[in-house]
Amino acid sequence: MAARSAPNCHLRLEWVYGYRGHQCRNNLYYTAAKEIVYFVAGVGVVYSPREHRQKFYRGHSDDIIRYGGQEPPPSPARAARGVCAGLSSCREHRPRETRSCFVQNPPSHPRQTLTASWRSSLSLGLALHPERVLVATGQVGKEPYICVWDSYTVQTVSVLKDVHTHGIACLAFDIDGQRLVSVGLDSKNVVCVWDWKRGKMLSMAPGHTDRIFDISWDLFQPNKLVSCGVKHIKFWSLCGNALTPKRGVFGKTGDLQTILCLACARDELTYSGALNGDIYVWKGINLTRTIQGAHTAGIFSMNACEEGFATGGRDGCIRLWDLTFKPITVIDLRETDQGYKGLSVRSVCWRGDHILVGTQDSEIFEIVVHERNKPFLIMQGHCEGELWALAIHPTKPLAVTGSDDRSVRMWSLVDHALIARCNMGEPIRCAAVNVDGTHLALGMKDGSFTVLRVRDMTEVIRIKDKKEAVHELKYSPDGTYLAVGCNDSSVDIYGVAQRYKKFGECVGSLSFITHLDWSSDSRYLQTNDGNGKRHFYRMPGGKEVTNKEEIKGVHWASWTCVSGLEVNGIWPKYSDINDINSVDGNYIAQVLVTADDYGIVKLFRYPCLRKGAKFKKYIGHSAHVTNVRWSHDYQWVISIGGADHSVFQWKFIPERKLKDALHIAPQESLADSNSDDSDSDLSDVPELDSEIEQETQLTYRRQVYKEDLPQLKEQYKEKQKSGTSKRRERAPGNSIRLHFVHGYRGYDCRSNLFYTQIGEIVYHVAAVGVIYNRQQNTQRFYLGHDDDILCLAIHPVRDYVATGQVGRDPSIHIWDTETIKPLSILKGYHQCGVCAVDFSADGKRLASAGIDDSHSIVLWDWKKGEKLSIARGSKDKIFVVKMNPYVPDKLITAGIKHMKFWHRAGGGLIGRKGYIGALGKNDTMMCAVYGWTEEMAFSGTSAGDVCIWRDIFLVKTVKAHDGPVFSMYALEKGFITGGKDGVVALWDDSFERCLKTYAIKRAALAPGSKGLLLEDNPSIRAISLGHGHILVGTKNGEILEVDKSGPITLLVQGHMDGEVWGLAVHPYLPICATVSDDKTLRIWDLSPSHCMLAVRKLRKGGRCCCFSPDGKVLAVGLNDGSFLMANADTLEDLVSFHHRKDIISDIRFSPGSGKYLAVASHDSFIDIYNVMSSKRVGICKGATSYITHIDWDIRGKLLQVNTGAKEQLFFEAPRGKKQTIPSVEVEKIGWASWTSVLGLCCEGIWPVIGEVTDVTASCLTSDKMVLATGDDLGFVKLFRYPAKGKCGKFKRYVAHSTHVTNVRWTYDDSMLVTLGGADMSLMVWTNEMEGYREKRPCDSEESDIDSEEDGGYDSDVTRENEISYTIRALSTNIRPMFGIKPHLQQKEPSVDERQGIVRPPVSRAPPQPEKLQTNNVGKKKRPIEDLVLELVFGYRGRDCRNNVHYLNDGDDIIYHTASIGILHNVATGTQSFYQEHNDDILCLTVNQHPKFINIVATGQVGDLADMSATAPSIHIWDAINKQTLSILRCYHSKGVCSVSFSATGKLLLSVGLDPEHTITIWRWQEGAKIASRAGHNQRIFVAEFRPDSDSQFVSVGVKHVKFWTLAGRALLSKKGLLRPLEDARMQTMLAVAFGASNLTFTGTISGDVCVWKDHVLCRIVARAHNGPVFAMYTTLRDGLIVTGGKERPSKEGGAVKLWDQELRRCRAFRLETGQGTDCVRSVCRGKGKILVGTRNAEIIEVGEKNAACNILVNGHVDGPIWGLVTHPSRDFFLSAAEDGTVRLWDIADKKMLNKVNLGHAAQTVCYSPEGDMVAIGMKNGEFIILLVSSLKIWGKKRDRRCTIHDIRFSPDSRFLAVGSSENSVDFYDLTLGPTLNRISYCKDIPSFVIQMDFSADSRYLQVSTGCYKRHVYEVPSGKHLMDQAAIDRITWATWTSILGDEVMGIWSRHAERANVNCACVSHSGISLVTGDDFGMVKLFDFPCPEKFAKHKRFFGHSPHVTNIRFTSGDRHVISAGGDDCSLFVWKCVHMPH
Repeated sequence: MAARSAPNCHLRLEWVYGYRGHQCRNNLYYTAAKEIVYFVAGVGVVYSPREHRQKFYRGHSDDIIRYGGQEPPPSPARAARGVCAGLSSCREHRPRETRSCFVQNPPSHPRQTLTASWRSSLSLGLALHPERVLVATGQVGKEPYICVWDSYTVQTVSVLKDVHTHGIACLAFDIDGQRLVSVGLDSKNVVCVWDWKRGKMLSMAPGHTDRIFDISWDLFQPNKLVSCGVKHIKFWSLCGNALTPKRGVFGKTGDLQTILCLACARDELTYSGALNGDIYVWKGINLTRTIQGAHTAGIFSMNACEEGFATGGRDGCIRLWDLTFKPITVIDLRETDQGYKGLSVRSVCWRGDHILVGTQDSEIFEIVVHERNKPFLIMQGHCEGELWALAIHPTKPLAVTGSDDRSVRMWSLVDHALIARCNMGEPIRCAAVNVDGTHLALGMKDGSFTVLRVRDMTEVIRIKDKKEAVHELKYSPDGTYLAVGCNDSSVDIYGVAQRYKKFGECVGSLSFITHLDWSSDSRYLQTNDGNGKRHFYRMPGGKEVTNKEEIKGVHWASWTCVSGLEVNGIWPKYSDINDINSVDGNYIAQVLVTADDYGIVKLFRYPCLRKGAKFKKYIGHSAHVTNVRWSHDYQWVISIGGADHSVFQWKFIPERKLKDALHIAPQESLADSNSDDSDSDLSDVPELDSEIEQETQLTYRRQVYKEDLPQLKEQYKEKQKSGTSKRRERAPGNSIRLHFVHGYRGYDCRSNLFYTQIGEIVYHVAAVGVIYNRQQNTQRFYLGHDDDILCLAIHPVRDYVATGQVGRDPSIHIWDTETIKPLSILKGYHQCGVCAVDFSADGKRLASAGIDDSHSIVLWDWKKGEKLSIARGSKDKIFVVKMNPYVPDKLITAGIKHMKFWHRAGGGLIGRKGYIGALGKNDTMMCAVYGWTEEMAFSGTSAGDVCIWRDIFLVKTVKAHDGPVFSMYALEKGFITGGKDGVVALWDDSFERCLKTYAIKRAALAPGSKGLLLEDNPSIRAISLGHGHILVGTKNGEILEVDKSGPITLLVQGHMDGEVWGLAVHPYLPICATVSDDKTLRIWDLSPSHCMLAVRKLRKGGRCCCFSPDGKVLAVGLNDGSFLMANADTLEDLVSFHHRKDIISDIRFSPGSGKYLAVASHDSFIDIYNVMSSKRVGICKGATSYITHIDWDIRGKLLQVNTGAKEQLFFEAPRGKKQTIPSVEVEKIGWASWTSVLGLCCEGIWPVIGEVTDVTASCLTSDKMVLATGDDLGFVKLFRYPAKGKCGKFKRYVAHSTHVTNVRWTYDDSMLVTLGGADMSLMVWTNEMEGYREKRPCDSEESDIDSEEDGGYDSDVTRENEISYTIRALSTNIRPMFGIKPHLQQKEPSVDERQGIVRPPVSRAPPQPEKLQTNNVGKKKRPIEDLVLELVFGYRGRDCRNNVHYLNDGDDIIYHTASIGILHNVATGTQSFYQEHNDDILCLTVNQHPKFINIVATGQVGDLADMSATAPSIHIWDAINKQTLSILRCYHSKGVCSVSFSATGKLLLSVGLDPEHTITIWRWQEGAKIASRAGHNQRIFVAEFRPDSDSQFVSVGVKHVKFWTLAGRALLSKKGLLRPLEDARMQTMLAVAFGASNLTFTGTISGDVCVWKDHVLCRIVARAHNGPVFAMYTTLRDGLIVTGGKERPSKEGGAVKLWDQELRRCRAFRLETGQGTDCVRSVCRGKGKILVGTRNAEIIEVGEKNAACNILVNGHVDGPIWGLVTHPSRDFFLSAAEDGTVRLWDIADKKMLNKVNLGHAAQTVCYSPEGDMVAIGMKNGEFIILLVSSLKIWGKKRDRRCTIHDIRFSPDSRFLAVGSSENSVDFYDLTLGPTLNRISYCKDIPSFVIQMDFSADSRYLQVSTGCYKRHVYEVPSGKHLMDQAAIDRITWATWTSILGDEVMGIWSRHAERANVNCACVSHSGISLVTGDDFGMVKLFDFPCPEKFAKHKRFFGHSPHVTNIRFTSGDRHVISAGGDDCSLFVWKCVHMPH
């Protein structure tokens, strides 16, 4: 039995030899105390060189983590660690080794190489806080976290988790140490910024597609970071929650290569170390210079300090640089006396005159600068490969280790130093020292073994008899022999004195040899092999011993075998035979130490005989611990880590008394006695109490969670779309209100009963929080939960309550007991349910514990709804969480064999187990409280004791109760406890005296009790004190009040354990009867006294009961198939029958005299009894399944029956003959009662998801109008009867948690009584007739499927709803072109090349003419160096709304188009722009709060919600200076379609375009997301905060209006209720506005405006507009409301109306736009003015007094705008678009001068050379020529049926060329007059025409085509010109072609999916602008024949820039947008002369 408890001794980590140099960099620093901090394995080490002392940080070791991932490429050690998952052993897998010199063994014996089945290895990241006291370390693993810890105390300060996966690659603190940045090892290398003190993530973004090696904050620019890695460097800016990167531009200054490290300096300078040894110097994002050859190989480390910079590289050199990066000195470590070839520096730290250096080979050097060639070696360790060999000197405190790095090292355990080292020729796998300590034998990986002399490490002999690795060798105790175990399954015996001559061989094993032990007399050898087999051999011959008797008495000199009876207990149950790598026994102390694959060293008792023995475990190694040994004098244990190369020295501390335990260093107690992994946890603990056992077995998992319902409904709707349904009845007019609940949840809860401030009692049952007024005997209810409440806590002020529930993502509600409204809802971190909650003493925080597998503990700031910290609690159930009343950061948890003391550390909680010592045993704790100081805690155990704790130590136990102590309550000077023994005990403040006890007994009940006590001494589950009384809750569902003088009053009671099914209401009295599985029959009073009148115990549980028609007899059906009839007054038996074996499921008296009794059973029969004669008179047979419901007809002659197989059957009574009745007739029959759930009359009660849930009960009112139902999901519903047609409309009520088992109306229909099966509650609801309604929150009117009526139709709404947004990055060709792109085409050889002629380099021929005729430009040509946006013509009105606002008292307006926010001055027309968006803006709002003046929020289109730069985002910016204040990257995939600021301006609401139309609330200044929830399954158009609220807002959309409340982190919504208004139907809602006293107005698609009070429709303003009401605006100063709709202008009406505050009177305004229909999309009201944005892209200002209209902004309505031409001499230009208009724009006056409506879509436009004519090409193939002066048509023609793509006048004005999609160019001679007869056309054009240009002499035309080919034709003949030389000589009048060698450079590398659409060469002929499908305008030099020419890029357009032109004099560039229908005017900035 002894081995079943853990040993009482202990190990303490004393020293770690080693340093992690491989695959790491920058992990070595000086702290402020001049100590050195670094890490090795899973331990952070703080080393003091002065004292030669180490401290250890081991906070990274909570759970086993396996890691299989790629290591950083620059490290050559091993390219891949193993990827073994699960519990694989290090001996089973052998990942490849890439060092070619390693001998690869044949695969048959796999004890070769470790796979890194990683424990939480400290990862590649370590960072030092600027104050140099705190350290941040990250780890590798599946769920890695970051710890920030104190290097003085080695205590955790903060834990950061839940973001990264795989591991942490690098870390860095910012300059003031407030923020920390981390980079993950996941595939996206996520970069994350933390507020580390709060443990809160501020921002994250994908880092790069390849590994990132270093990241640093720019210490001289706030919010800027730099990261570098494989072939990249990125410069990041942090704004809001958005991290936005810009890639470093290498340019031509340096090669694109991997950057390994970096440091930031002043003036935007960054220095970075490259793989080739150069240092790259960056200014901003551009590489400005390189310092070549700074090192001769990769620079791994760069350290910035006050003196300058230090760099270290693979070349073994350290270089010091000054602050401007000028060299100071070089230290070549390879040349120093400690140096060696191949030394590689991985880490460097420079402080004053000291430099710390970490090397690849695990050494740490300290260099004093003035003695630089004498580095001091501080630490060294093994490196490379794996470490397996460990031997202990037999007489001295020395340990020997050998590794794959071919070195053998000897360590002094006293001095903690390396004293000898020898390099061997082969990797070493095992070692042994002989008895006298003279010889050291080493087993090698190549099969040889070598013997060295210990004193000088010289070789004695080397023998190679084997080909496979030697893995174990041992000298015999007498020193005569050496046994050598090999991977070829044999053990060879060598004679030591005979110069190691071979004496014998042991060959019994079938697998590789793992362990050997000699007997004390050296006559026997035992071995273990890879199969887990144990063999014995006689020595020295090696004969196998098979007779067990012979071995029985053998004493073994050492015990290092892992198999054998003596060590059976070290194996966990179900473990693999190779999990444990090493064992060593200590016979003296009778303990055993083991090393395993999970990085754990364990201490067991020895011998350890039975499986699953208890142990103590010690962590620190990061992967497999390969070997472990006791020192010669058993003072120390040495363990070695395979992959972490480290040697750990543990001090052995024998059994000690508790007083010593009090002195354990705190970090040590973390790991002490961590035996919770032991399988035999229950072995030495008494049997659990039956009640607790029962409770631990409870499962709260649901088949269907309520939160799954919306999703399920959607799925079922999809399936049922095909079926058409009839028009469904409205929901009934009646409603019910919860009136009283009988019951209290005591059977599995505790401490859930309290007095409120005013003396009411608060508790819970089912899904209801109950506030009970004991004076008035009334209840009020909190109904916010939708499933079982499991716990309840009260705020210290006793006015708020927290309740936690069951759920998939369970929620905790904090609610006000006075208003019963939720204050905050917390969710997102627990699973399955929340079983315990507690408030902090200041009431600001809340702690909660979950019932998920790891019983998570979460600490919340409940008001903000924020999670502060989280931790895994325990693998067993936690019953209690209690916060320390003195220190809000501390708490305790108690549960099954669990008492833990926690303190908060940032985002984590650090837990320490209670230390029991010898005082007690590890008992289950049922309750816990804090005492009179912060250190004192008290807990009640399952054995009836009270444990008294100081800090984490058990000080004393006191016997308090017989049986478990379930509840404990702390008073100011004492305690109250309650136990299973039914006794309440009052104690003094130290539990020394019990002052008084109260036994809960029937005899003590006071006369005023509301019920009867079922039994004496019920188990007490909750105790509370207040108002002079003790409040007691029992397991039996009773709540009692104990007066301190003794009398006990029963206040509330309910049924006990088991389900409640049986319910009957009295025929003429307000009473009901219930019967339950708890074997009781109870009678309840439903009148105001609300109490239990009578109770009777039954011999069996029952499922049904029924009163006789006269109310005198009560029939009860029992679960064993019997039933009884009892006197209804006395409950005494009258008669009983037992004819059936299965449950009696329903029982009914016939109506009238009650002559017959029908009894239905689960045996599928109904028996009919004659009540008078007490005989069975009939049996109804024919049901195929159990019977569920029965009903009599009025005459008592017919029975209606429902069965479990959903059959509806009819039987004649009393004989029981089966009848067939057509379903139509059933309705006509008069039924005495209706409880059936089947049939046509109640088809509608079955929900859409009827497959997942059953309707369990129904009951019809006596007037046959309302049918009440109960179902499996806990819903009580009311339907109008008959409920014909599927999925009827209903009213739904949630109070029960799971199955509602029965529902019954009382005799007069005044009340509905419902039973909850598993929640054991009886609920009484009052029936409120139609028309009667108090002013109170309305009930929920619901329907499982949306209303059949459509929401109305309007083409604009439909288009907006169906629009799909593409992000720029994914845009594709706007033109359907085909062929090979120009930059991919093979260049055709010239004629000369084809003929082999070589021209001399200098030709005497005349010079080539200019490519382009230059005109309109001054004498000197000046290239254009930049474009600046000056003007934008356009406004996005077609699919956006509410996006035009006044600013600055109406002087300016703000709006948007494309990706640009525009501030437009009303008086001057000047514009300024916000250009930070990278894609289309879809919504805009202005902050109305005076504190945030001119603050604008804009939301844009995006791709996936992955937080990358293409994710949708919201920008908050200052409209005046255009400064970005915050960027919110959102989780709305696709885009953000609506934004709104709250009343205080601090919160922002956003709505997404994702399928769920997610609604999110942000604290925008911090960039923090507060709450988010799916909004609706169809499009939401607008969501707006109420102007007076920060918590209430309304969303409107397709057939939807919802009223939302923000509670903490949760969003609660109510659908708009239409019911009060007859015939109101839910329409599509388009706009929202607000009035005083909670009025809301919504504009509909039909033109009505709905007026809502709270969420109930109170009236409709019919036909407020004739068409859809798209826009509404609430004026804050006077409450007037503006509406905008779609209307035809008329005398009385107008598209804009101004209304009073209640929308009763209005004034209409007409917009003088000349349109047939005005469609208003945005309205806003300023002082005396209304600002209107229309669908036609106009922004109009309307005067309120005179109704005068002033058009401020114009734009094209529909795009693309294909046609664009600038005037030959003036600053005008023309545009032509698909909206059928051609418009003339004036750049100087900033306005549209004229507009011509053509009636058809226009495609192209061109001025004649003099500017007097305009030619327009149309989409229908027609073209028109207008005279500019009169705008009259000069001529028109239609020779083609397809689109005209380009049209051109020849420079001499003679010809007109018309290019079309019919692959043709037609020529017209204009001198022949307006008849426009075609004179010729160009032949052989291979595809449609894109652009055309005439030559300067009008003789040639170049044509660009849709197959990426450019052709030249003669004019007017149309002949194709093939001669390239002739073509090269042509001078062109214009150049707009995107094709040709001259413009090859405009095609980008990324043009696979998208094209360059347009180009234009400047009039000077030296600049070129292009527009492409990505929405970019680019500026090139012309010509640009080289591929991928350099250029500047300009953003602003949406995808597709369709056309681009220079104006005359090259003053401006005009670009036209495809998707955005906008025209951008860019000012050209010329280079100075």
